[in-house]
Amino acid sequence: MTNIIPPISGTDQYRVVGQGIARLDAYEKVTGKATYTTDITLPGMLFAKILRSPHPHARIININTARAEALPGVKAVLTYQNTPRVKFNAAATSTYTIPPLEAVKDQYLFDAVVRYAGDEVAAVAAINEEIARAALDLIEVEYEILPAVFDPLQALKPEAPAIHTHCTQKNVVGESLQFGLGDIEVGLAKAEVIVEATYKLPVQKQGQLETQAAVAALTGDGKLTIWSTTQTPHPTRRIIAEIFNLPLNKVRVLNPPYVGGAFGVRIGLSAKAEPIAAALALATGRPVKVVYGRWEDFIASDTRHAGYITVKLGLSKDGTFQALVMQAIMNGGAYCSWSADVPGAIGSRGLTIYRVPHSKFAGYSVYTNTSPAGACRGFGAPQPTFAVEMTVAKAAAQLGIDPVELRLKNIIKPGDSWVAPFPCLSSGLEECLTRGAAKIGWHRRKELEQFNAGSERYKRGLGVAVGNHISSAFPFQTDYSNVYLSLQPDGTIQLASGVVEMGTGTKTTLAQIAAEVLEVEVEAIAVSLADTEIVPYDVGSQASRSSYAAGLATLQAAKDLKEQILAYISAKWQLAREKLAWQKGAVFSRDDPGKRLTLKEVAADADFHNRQFATVGKNASQNALSWHAHFAEVEVDTQTGAIKVIRLVAAHDMGKAINPAIVTGQIQGGAVMGLGYTLSEEIIYDPDGRQLQDSYHKYMLPMAPDVPEIETIIVEAGEPTGPFGARGVGENAVAPVAPAIASAVWQATGIWFTELPLTPERVFRGLKRK
Repeated sequence: MTNIIPPISGTDQYRVVGQGIARLDAYEKVTGKATYTTDITLPGMLFAKILRSPHPHARIININTARAEALPGVKAVLTYQNTPRVKFNAAATSTYTIPPLEAVKDQYLFDAVVRYAGDEVAAVAAINEEIARAALDLIEVEYEILPAVFDPLQALKPEAPAIHTHCTQKNVVGESLQFGLGDIEVGLAKAEVIVEATYKLPVQKQGQLETQAAVAALTGDGKLTIWSTTQTPHPTRRIIAEIFNLPLNKVRVLNPPYVGGAFGVRIGLSAKAEPIAAALALATGRPVKVVYGRWEDFIASDTRHAGYITVKLGLSKDGTFQALVMQAIMNGGAYCSWSADVPGAIGSRGLTIYRVPHSKFAGYSVYTNTSPAGACRGFGAPQPTFAVEMTVAKAAAQLGIDPVELRLKNIIKPGDSWVAPFPCLSSGLEECLTRGAAKIGWHRRKELEQFNAGSERYKRGLGVAVGNHISSAFPFQTDYSNVYLSLQPDGTIQLASGVVEMGTGTKTTLAQIAAEVLEVEVEAIAVSLADTEIVPYDVGSQASRSSYAAGLATLQAAKDLKEQILAYISAKWQLAREKLAWQKGAVFSRDDPGKRLTLKEVAADADFHNRQFATVGKNASQNALSWHAHFAEVEVDTQTGAIKVIRLVAAHDMGKAINPAIVTGQIQGGAVMGLGYTLSEEIIYDPDGRQLQDSYHKYMLPMAPDVPEIETIIVEAGEPTGPFGARGVGENAVAPVAPAIASAVWQATGIWFTELPLTPERVFRGLKRK
């Protein structure tokens, strides 16, 4: 049942919520005082290095570690021969999956078969990094080279090698997925115009600043403590406990306290940094630190799913959508990670933008001998948003209908039927479209056509795209939060949550929610995050859920704490509860305003009477989609194929901006990531299965000169299920950038591009073909 959250008061004019206050972690970070996993140093700590396979698919025939073990300073060498033979999934999906579905567990800590160039073969712990690195060169490995395959379409062919033996359908990860609405054949029969295309999507890397890292140490009571870069401390603890057959109370996982960016790459383990550090700590009895190099992070941690999506859209001649068919075949890489989950995310994003009476999605992921694909900011959204929005753009051109008007005619409205297993209760997408169009100057499209007719080399265009994103993982996976809140003896507030501060402003946002309810300054709230020893269980920071899900738990906890305090004062003063009022962190009598106690006075009084005020806010999450419309103006150099994005307008409805400054930062940061996905970012493999892009130098992330003017528009339609009306925003801005730019490129050049990224070479070839 959908839980509607009543407003705190009858107005949306709040004291703290909606204010762009400075982030609570800002001072530590700008002064360099903030600590990350890579900063952790412990007495007697050893340093670990990992030997990785040079082959994309091979069987280890023989491995000899004797010379490495004999090297002075080496304390342990681990391989598949002396580590647990427990299958696991490094992604947190293994702890989220809801029965009757089963998580796909297809990894060992080390295995006798390596399945991509970069797969783990052995690990060494030594007294310093130089010795550990030298020891790797002394490990002798004999491989039997096995056939390899790198493209999902090729991996489905009968002659392709079987990468895993557990698949019910050759090389298909998990099960294929199908869902939709109505009768697709009826919808296609009703359609007067059908537009169809297949789109090829690239591998994108998260490119976060802090590489994968973990430090593991044993305490005297046998507890295994792990400092790590994970986004999900509690699920990560469960995975570690499973691998090493330990009870949960003997495993502690925490951030120290910050994570240097993530973008989805560590929802669960940080690649395998945590279990490798743990295994070496258990083997040596000493603390062990694992820090991936940048090249290692590139080749041996999850990427965004590449693949192929085919879209068929059926419309009436007046532009009414009648049918929408999507098929997705995604490249899962060597291990499952999130690949069993991504088809559902792709289908859900593709089929919930527009009101279509007849729709169908079918999709699956495929094993290949490439780096595993997993979660990346906007999980399951950039791929279908590009495919669907480009198809809608083509339909508008074919019918001669303005692209904005066609979208306004067909977008989902609250109360419409859709494929999502939760209701659409609010949407500001219409406002996003109209305000964004006005901001970009959409009326100038005719002027640009005249400009293009008179310009021989440079051509300009305007484009638009819309989309949505979830605010939690429910009901597709388990998703719940618990937030601890207590009044301290001096009247300040302690807040503890299992979500992570990885640069998204979560620490500040949760404090603002609590401060608004309790009517105190944000500085009065001390926030502790992401330590399984001291914070209640939470599924962690992913699915744009922190403000929505943990925010709801914070809201509930703050309201309960407030009621506890009011009940205490009611008894103390012998006044009925309704005779008490709460204002600016103080309780007073409505009949006698001079009868007043501040929170500091209440706390002192309660402390004297052996009373503490503490509570746990519990939220079994719901879900809500956030909405967005992006507009792009581009200039194409027809002699070089280079695309210059002149302006980008990003209009977003996240229900309510708890902190507009943080929201704006998230939108702009996501848009830049979308810009890279559109124009330059791509990992490709050579014929031997090795990544050609394994560093910032080789991987074309957008640089400051590449970033255009980004104008953000915050739309606040209000979400009845969210804290103060808020929904998620962190991942939203990535997806609509590519189709907005690509449709602008079409206006400039007359070419529909169906493959990303739109590199100068790709655009130049398209211009030559035309």
